[in-house]
Amino acid sequence: MGSYEKIESALIHAGYENDKQTGAVNVPIYQTSTYQQDGIGEMRGGWEYSRTGNPTRQALEKLIAELEKGTAGFAFGSGMAALTAVLSLFKTGDKILLSSNVYGGTFRVLDKVFNHFGITYSLEDMTDVEAFEKKLTPDVKAVLIESPANPLLTITDLATVAAAAKRHGALTIVDNTFMSPYLQRPLELGADIVVHSATKYLGGHSDVVAGLAVVKDAKLAEQIAFIQNSTGGVLGPFDSFLLIRGIKTLAVRLDRHTENAQAIAEWLAENPEVSRVYYPGLTTHPGYDINARQAKNGGAMISFELTEKHDIRKFYKSLKLIALAESLGGVESLVCHPATMTHAAIPKETREKVGITDNLIRFSVGIEAKEDLIADLTQAIQNS
Repeated sequence: MGSYEKIESALIHAGYENDKQTGAVNVPIYQTSTYQQDGIGEMRGGWEYSRTGNPTRQALEKLIAELEKGTAGFAFGSGMAALTAVLSLFKTGDKILLSSNVYGGTFRVLDKVFNHFGITYSLEDMTDVEAFEKKLTPDVKAVLIESPANPLLTITDLATVAAAAKRHGALTIVDNTFMSPYLQRPLELGADIVVHSATKYLGGHSDVVAGLAVVKDAKLAEQIAFIQNSTGGVLGPFDSFLLIRGIKTLAVRLDRHTENAQAIAEWLAENPEVSRVYYPGLTTHPGYDINARQAKNGGAMISFELTEKHDIRKFYKSLKLIALAESLGGVESLVCHPATMTHAAIPKETREKVGITDNLIRFSVGIEAKEDLIADLTQAIQNS
């Protein structure tokens, strides 16, 4: 920890000290694949090959570890690459329990890839912890949580679920993409591993694809480091630099994101053309109290449904300022249609069972003027 106490300072200063040679205040981009050795086994500073380690990537990994209060951080080429590395900890016969409305890519990689290796999964409602704990059978080796979950913003009591998992010898893995360490720090609540699609709020500008993982335990750190080096899905130095740059403004961006989201969620909740709003910052949200205990606020993701008289296709086509696109967490506002985009990999019957309907709209609230965003939503609703 540097000479600061608040995360706002850590976002800017953690993970890196000014370059000793030049005094550069920004992390240099070490755009190299390999490093000259002075003799056999004589590596300068321990640098050998950039899959194994790169100074720019190392600065990022130290930064995210400090922000999440973990032992070690690891940077990958995408969020799914980070998750794949974490899931590679498990072996044939192991079972993983997932949040019921988990991101479609997480479902897909377990259902279509890790399933080939005999690693099984089940989708579970983690909001009822007493009922959930009964699912922690001896073959369950991990619990993978999203809170808020994608796309229904379901809230899980991270501390309670992590404690239950620990009692049964299972690891707790939390996808913290929707919140980031600025709003929520799962390791402090008992989780063992945190993963991020750093493409989202951490990068924040829709210009880099990256993934991060942070672990609490030194033994887990050794295992993930081995997997990272062996499988090689590492983040390159230039993308590492872009991500560090994005993280520096995370606090000021998220303050604006969440201010906008709260105002828009309240507007949607009062709009007679809207039948349902999912947002953890609303007191009517089922997980409001739990989220208020474990996170700074409700975040900047909203999902909602229009009343039945509206044509959802016309709604998307009528938007002018807000873009229809995959992803989230950038400075610009984006909407997506989970049923055909982010969660298309999940069978329709399973989607609908957990509430991911064909009418559901997911809204990543950007940092534009909230008045302009509300005006754009208003005209799109009217035209649908």
